[in-house]
Amino acid sequence: QVQLVESGGGLVQPGGSLRLSCAASVRLFNSYVMTWSRQAPGKQREVVASITGVDRTNYVDAVKGRFTISRDNAEKMVYLQMNSLKPEDTAMYYCNAKLGSTEYRGQGTQVTVSS
Repeated sequence: QVQLVESGGGLVQPGGSLRLSCAASVRLFNSYVMTWSRQAPGKQREVVASITGVDRTNYVDAVKGRFTISRDNAEKMVYLQMNSLKPEDTAMYYCNAKLGSTEYRGQGTQVTVSS
């Protein structure tokens, strides 16, 4: 059974920072592409960052230069460092593990950017 548990969300002022964490209980963790996605009310879910088992990363344009995804394969952890946060970053953030056509998602952690 694959389990992904996110933490680190909260309320932050515009321009602030948050670090999201995802603890994964999955065999062969290194084989999974790990992603962070987000969904704001009334909007479709979007993948904002991804990282392969060999640390190849990709970001959606809206977060490039502000967000950094990283992983610790030994600890089976994935992180999302979010800097220079904007109100439009407000959303539920999900950790996802993808291997081939199989994808798992955590329960999410809420990020709210507001003054």
